[in-house]
Amino acid sequence: MTVIRLPDGTEKVFDFPVTVLDVASTIGPGLARAAVAGKVNGKLVDLNSEIDQDSELTIVTEKDADGLDIIRHSSAHLLAHAVKELFPEAQVTIGPVIEDGFYYDFSYKRPFTPEDLAAIEKRMHEITKRNLTIKRKIWDRSEAINFFKQQGEHYKAQIIESIPGDEDLSLYSQGDFTDLCRGPHVPTTAKLKVFKLMKVAGAYWRGDSNNEMLQRIYGTAWLTKEDQKNYLHRLEEAEKRDHRKIGKQLNLFHIQEEAPGMVFWHPKGWTLWQQIEQYMRQIQNDNEYMEIRTPQVIDKELWIQSGHWDNFRENMFVTDTDERSFAIKPMNCPGHVQVFKQGLKSYRDLPIRLAEFGSCHRNEASGALHGMMRVRAFTQDDAHIFCTEDQIQEEVVKFIHLLKCVYADFGFNDLLVKLSTRPVKRVGSDMQWDKSETALEAALKEAALDWEVQPGEGAFYGPKIEFSLRDCIGRVWQCGTLQLDFSMPERLGAEYVAEDNSRQIPVMLHRAILGSLERFIGILIENYAGAFPLWLAPVQAVVLNISKNQMDYAQKVTKELSSHGFRVDQDLRNEKITYKIREHSLQKLPYQIIVGDAEVSSNQVSVRTRSGHDLGQMTVIELVNRFNDEIALKI
Repeated sequence: MTVIRLPDGTEKVFDFPVTVLDVASTIGPGLARAAVAGKVNGKLVDLNSEIDQDSELTIVTEKDADGLDIIRHSSAHLLAHAVKELFPEAQVTIGPVIEDGFYYDFSYKRPFTPEDLAAIEKRMHEITKRNLTIKRKIWDRSEAINFFKQQGEHYKAQIIESIPGDEDLSLYSQGDFTDLCRGPHVPTTAKLKVFKLMKVAGAYWRGDSNNEMLQRIYGTAWLTKEDQKNYLHRLEEAEKRDHRKIGKQLNLFHIQEEAPGMVFWHPKGWTLWQQIEQYMRQIQNDNEYMEIRTPQVIDKELWIQSGHWDNFRENMFVTDTDERSFAIKPMNCPGHVQVFKQGLKSYRDLPIRLAEFGSCHRNEASGALHGMMRVRAFTQDDAHIFCTEDQIQEEVVKFIHLLKCVYADFGFNDLLVKLSTRPVKRVGSDMQWDKSETALEAALKEAALDWEVQPGEGAFYGPKIEFSLRDCIGRVWQCGTLQLDFSMPERLGAEYVAEDNSRQIPVMLHRAILGSLERFIGILIENYAGAFPLWLAPVQAVVLNISKNQMDYAQKVTKELSSHGFRVDQDLRNEKITYKIREHSLQKLPYQIIVGDAEVSSNQVSVRTRSGHDLGQMTVIELVNRFNDEIALKI
């Protein structure tokens, strides 16, 4: 007798082994039609997987997140099937699921063309109409290797040879196409209805530049055509908002080959940077952080003590001088511990909050660099809080409230939060981990946040919270972090005098809100498409004269607005006013201030918004008040 427990607590009893599909059919025909897989005791399995012992079962449908991933995984195999039918000499390698889609890497004698992609996608649709059953079978290792070698699939043979010998070797077949895969997959190709091939790119075999360059075909797959249409629209919007294009259009920054992964800031871009840095500096001052500055280059011995040399060496820039090895800092935390250690600290001094706009360098792979989103030189709004274990929850709550306020000021109110708990390999006692995880959970509850637990994903030294924000077109960006660290203060000899006069090791909270300022500015550029709110705009307004008769008055208006602290340009060129308005509209300035003879005679200005709305005439002081109100509201 087999007892199957369902998520709602109900049980189904069978006198014989049953498949996942059998159980779904007993619940209802609609569920059986929608099912794509099952989750037995937490493990994803195929619909035709047999259950022969008491188990917990969840039926995975195409509408579930796991179900969509399975559809995308099966679509990758569908892609490989179509390529092999059209290009029999092509070798298939690996084809995983990625965010919003899938890819498959191929070895072929010539580059795939756009026409090839169109033909492959057409053949994929033809295969789905065949309604081929997708079957899983466990193979003998040597049998599988010989099978793929006979088919000329040498990459597949290599993959099998690298799989540990104690693992089952499963192959999936659909029609005459067979591929190596752990699965699970949809039951038939007819389940794959909405997909599109996107592009071809290069990718080295196993990510090693010493190996052959393969061709990676990217695709996307969805449950409905409407979902895919919305996704393609988001891609179009993302293309329009690309921070690299807008950065060039608005003359904010550039990156060049002589300094890969490092930003050259132009005057307007640096003005934007300064608005953000000064805002964060004031926020931190108001919340009792003390700003410090630590060296860029530090002896490798400190990095050995902190553990970074053993675990992060390949990402560090290293230099030698005076027969000593130094590293350009990839992060700020060891330096902050050195500041904490200067002078004996008492429990009465804690918490101590040290903040730094720390300039860091990491030797990221050149292929991973992407504008300001992935760089080698970056500045963090970094801070470390040294506290007692009893102060953890209070400090975390304060940080969460601070982070929410900062994100809201930048226009982000939709947050996604993840709590990463203890990994298998860790330091510290279970009692410490219990206390830390409980404190973080309690802080998240007190802050009224929903969160998702990531079991086992914490750092080896403590649990962490990740904060992601969602932009105006639905993309998610992970920015803020709070990490709880038992390890580094101890490794680097930090201590304080407790109430009983004993020497104790402080808890260290690593925290950042924006993360990398470069990356955050890139996110802002794309979120606002360069049309920044008034408080952030590098140039907040431009004064335009209609003719040379108003030059003196235009200069007077510019000077008066500037005296109130606003960032104002003037355009006194002998050009038609319509030309000037159009040109400055392309620069996405919040306001255009127009002066003609009527404005001069009434000692007023005409005001036009970025959207083209005419606000009519007003005095300069009325305009100053409008600007101040808008800046105060951060809109």
